Amino acid sequence: MPSEKPSKTRKEFIVGAAAAVAAAAAAWAKISPGKKTASSPAKSAPERRGHRWGMVIDLDRCTGCQACGVACSVECNMMLGTPEEASLGRVIRWLKILPETTIRDGRVRQSLKPMLCQQCDDPPCVHVCPVSATFLSPEGIVGQVYARCIGCRYCVNACPYTCKFFNWDEPQWPQDVRMPFNPDVSVRYKGIVEKCLFCHHRLQRAKDKAREENRELREGDYTVACQTVCPTQAIAFGDLNDPKSDVAKLAASPRARRLLEELGAEPKVIYLQEVS
Repeated sequence: MPSEKPSKTRKEFIVGAAAAVAAAAAAWAKISPGKKTASSPAKSAPERRGHRWGMVIDLDRCTGCQACGVACSVECNMMLGTPEEASLGRVIRWLKILPETTIRDGRVRQSLKPMLCQQCDDPPCVHVCPVSATFLSPEGIVGQVYARCIGCRYCVNACPYTCKFFNWDEPQWPQDVRMPFNPDVSVRYKGIVEKCLFCHHRLQRAKDKAREENRELREGDYTVACQTVCPTQAIAFGDLNDPKSDVAKLAASPRARRLLEELGAEPKVIYLQEVS
């Protein structure tokens, strides 16, 4: 009897699977109604009932003290990192303070801008994820299911704000740092992608408390760590669908701007330009 044809090697299987995923993504891009090109005009944010959480950062108030970044790291159980890793830019921080150079009226000006996941209403990272590890919740938060992530890093490449991070190493901390860990936030492991989730665990706690008290969620029940510690109150957070909320009023300011708005991702992190 003729010998049976040998089965595919692991390498051939992985290459074939990757090609199939790429072909499927290309086909979906052609039929998806949300597809945009660089020349396409930005559309208005989709209408959503219920809560739609967003953030406004007043750059005129921000001093670049980085208290928000420290609070984010502590709240979300981020690795400390070594000085060598920091010099190479390999320390994961969901919220960074980035320098920005602008020219206005012939004058060169440098300012500092807090940068975190922009929590888009039409997130490119969600469109390219082949396993739905990243998703858009009904309340507008771009979530991440760590146990489902396969580490393909499509979402990392698709994010125009470079605010998604891949874990190249297993998490490690000094022994004396383990005690203050936040039990509500899972520790990410090697081979998956992580990002800012608008402190989603705080939203769950706020909902539980409101349910126990038999009432609706009120403004101020749900806060994020970076907003809580800001010494100049440069960060406002709340429901953009509530016209009476502080964040909705600030978002309607003539100083309000969104980063790379022309791409049509509809970010829900809004910046108020400096006055002077």
